[in-house]
Amino acid sequence: MKTFSSVTSMILVFICTLGYSQIEKEHLEALQIRNIGPAGMSGRVTAIDVDLTNSENIYIGSASGGVWKSTNAGTTWDPIFDDQATLSIGSIKINQSNPDEIWVGTGEGNPRNSHNSGKGIYRTLDGGLTWKCMGLEETKIIHRIHIDPQNPDIIFAGAMGSAWGKSKDRGLYKTIDSGKTWEKILFINNETGVADMVVDPSNPNKIFVAMWEFGRKPWTFNSGGKGSGVYRTIDGGESWVNLSEEEKGFPSKTLGRTGLAISKSNPEVMYALAETEKLGLYRSNDGGYNWALQSDENVGNRPFYYAEIYVDPANENRIFNLWSYVSKSEDGGKTFKTIMDYGNDIHPDHHAFWIHPENPNYLIDGNDGGLNFSYDGGDHWRFVTNLPIGQFYHINVDQGYPFNIYGGMQDNGSWVGPAFALKRGGITNADWQEIYFGDGFDVVPDPNNNRFGYAMSQQGNVAYYDRETGKTMPIQPTRKDTTELRFNWNAPIAVDPFNPKGVYFGSQYLHYSPDNGRSWERLSNDLTTNDKTKQEESLKSGGLTMDVTGAENYTTTLAITPSHFDENTIWVGTDDGRLHRTKSKGKDWVDLTGKLPGCPKNAWIPQIVLSDLNEEEAFVVVN
Repeated sequence: MKTFSSVTSMILVFICTLGYSQIEKEHLEALQIRNIGPAGMSGRVTAIDVDLTNSENIYIGSASGGVWKSTNAGTTWDPIFDDQATLSIGSIKINQSNPDEIWVGTGEGNPRNSHNSGKGIYRTLDGGLTWKCMGLEETKIIHRIHIDPQNPDIIFAGAMGSAWGKSKDRGLYKTIDSGKTWEKILFINNETGVADMVVDPSNPNKIFVAMWEFGRKPWTFNSGGKGSGVYRTIDGGESWVNLSEEEKGFPSKTLGRTGLAISKSNPEVMYALAETEKLGLYRSNDGGYNWALQSDENVGNRPFYYAEIYVDPANENRIFNLWSYVSKSEDGGKTFKTIMDYGNDIHPDHHAFWIHPENPNYLIDGNDGGLNFSYDGGDHWRFVTNLPIGQFYHINVDQGYPFNIYGGMQDNGSWVGPAFALKRGGITNADWQEIYFGDGFDVVPDPNNNRFGYAMSQQGNVAYYDRETGKTMPIQPTRKDTTELRFNWNAPIAVDPFNPKGVYFGSQYLHYSPDNGRSWERLSNDLTTNDKTKQEESLKSGGLTMDVTGAENYTTTLAITPSHFDENTIWVGTDDGRLHRTKSKGKDWVDLTGKLPGCPKNAWIPQIVLSDLNEEEAFVVVN
């Protein structure tokens, strides 16, 4: 990936026919990976920082694509983190007194159900040429880093902790020897981690930290609890005060996630976007001692996923608020106006922002669709078209010539494009076609005619598409009785090897269509544990703020694999650890769950692969 600097959101492909003879490792080392696209979109940007001695040097971090560097103000980009143990980035911070020193916290700091965990904090001393892990490997998510501008050997690292379980490694860490040793200076409990951190620009010992109690399970998410709170220190972390306990206007009810901001031009002015029973924006005019609610209307949404606010460095009353869109306030947070949304062709879901400290008209925004620049304070935006950090859930191929590559991308639709081009100039953006919208998952071409096929988006939405006309026909199976169908966020689909028009699809049942999805029959009873307690939670997930998108749908099928030897044999895996096989096309099923040695109870089974040579051989992936 070191050579990828010109095309967005890539599929990395090598196809070779080597038969079934022994493959030597050195034979594979000569294979060259190439970027084939698509480049019409990018992917989720999670962190931004810029070298203030030369603002053309820009660093961005992504949800699962590592760290990228531009030395020409975003004209071209190079990946600089690819050789490290993880490519999930939560934070980037440059030592502005020595810009070749850069710290990177790994683990995406917005813990959706498909986020990626990290493996510690890293440092480079040569602008990204080489990196060294400086510890904190078990923290899973490091969402904030602060370097003391007066003594860069002092670094603070805010660890959010694992999204999936309790952890003693959550909390705020401090080093006074540039990462050789770390001390945990703020810890609440093993369910509470650092959601945000800001430092008074006039006093590096005055720090505010938003602690967040949260927890995710496959079927639910909880934001908020007694561990949440905003803490202040004025002695570099030796002692702390909980703002809620001071009873000076800061919300004292149960808190969820809080985003913080402090004015550079007037450090007495601070803001807190606090999740309580209702999301509200609070302001302090005396350096964080007394607070007042500015507004609880139109201040954002989904606070577990968006909690970023920024103050114009030259105007303490101008605030930028990141949520599904980006809104701006000119009156200290009393009212907001949306400045980034579909109306100006900006991808939604915003997670990272940067404002030039000397030129507040220069803005950089990171969202689920990539990176955008503004040079006029947010009135107009330029999309970066060459950051290949898109996240593919699945890829597929057809039998055309040139053969085509299909794939579904996180929040960026489903796409098809050629593996190579029989023309001068190679593959271009025009060669790629979006065939379905939403979060893209499986795309399965019709084996009879690759003009047609199946494409999916979240929560089991599936359609039969026509590439020539652009028409999509919804074909999701519907219930036959009073039982609701449960479809996974990433539901399973498979074409029948013995009937080109046949297709299998999964809810808690296995469904089959003999006619490209126009009609369906049910081939099984419920193949999951059907644990009702884990189905009710998905209807009220979110904790303080309900967040029910279908991502927490549980007790569903995840994998469908029909045999190429026998048209009646089909394997099915579920998200709650069940493995079944039928040899009668659904008339009878055998539960093979107990046959998996050492398999944790209720583990996900997202993939089953059957041997092309041995009818009885199967490979089962357990997550």
